[in-house]
Amino acid sequence: MNSKPRVSFEFFPPKPGEPSEQFWKVIKRLEEMKPLFVSVTYGAGGTTQDRTLGTVNGIVERTSLQPAAHLTCVGATRDEVDEVVRGYWQAGIRHIVALRGDPPGGVGGRFVPHPEGYRNAADLVRGIRAIAPFEVSVSAYPEKHPEAVSIEEDLAFLADKAEQGATRALSQFFFNNAAFLRFRDRVFARGIKIELVPGILPITNFAKVKEFATKCGAFLPPALAQRFHGLDADPETRNLVAAMVAAEQIDFLRREGVESFHFYTLNRADLVYAICRVVGLGEEAEAA
Repeated sequence: MNSKPRVSFEFFPPKPGEPSEQFWKVIKRLEEMKPLFVSVTYGAGGTTQDRTLGTVNGIVERTSLQPAAHLTCVGATRDEVDEVVRGYWQAGIRHIVALRGDPPGGVGGRFVPHPEGYRNAADLVRGIRAIAPFEVSVSAYPEKHPEAVSIEEDLAFLADKAEQGATRALSQFFFNNAAFLRFRDRVFARGIKIELVPGILPITNFAKVKEFATKCGAFLPPALAQRFHGLDADPETRNLVAAMVAAEQIDFLRREGVESFHFYTLNRADLVYAICRVVGLGEEAEAA
């Protein structure tokens, strides 16, 4: 194993009226892990555009972290998206997570590009790189995007994103490690020049994770459901099980040569922090 495994974290901006103090406590807690970067999500159709930029600026001003701002192209013209990209660059942001974005009806709905907008994520990556030399990360679906006809079609989309300048693919969360490894092998076999990073989702609420998994096509092993059965009203035991599940998944993937992990934190620090310490992810955990 690599002596210095890399970790990154995803956050979403505090909601309007939500106390910001708790959010910054989460940020400062996970800053101790010295992640490679932290990403801040962008609402459908740019609904959190101002809050995303404000949060990223706050990370720059208040922490030592390297932020990455999410960006989607749903329901927006090229000029509108390009304006956001230029605003990010002027604010000192040098890393964008470029995503097509979910259709207005949510995952599973039909995506229709804006007539004057970017057609898809690869087109968006091309547009970003034409404006400034950003580092660009994109998404990947080890078990196939819900709208894709096949894994092969997904791989073609990923190859296009890499050809347009994306250097890192952050995977959708998954619990089927074999599916991720098969996808990694296919990426390598096709010669796609991109770093594939598994997305890790700690299970704080199994019912919600089951709902998310159904929408995005992620397989939930029956044994996993059994481990969380009856724990809805027992958050302490549920968090212990969640930490064990994530630690087992990360240990398995590290034995297969994976050394970078992207956590979907859901703006919660303690469980993610504990998992990182248990498996030695992040520079602070490695030093300990």
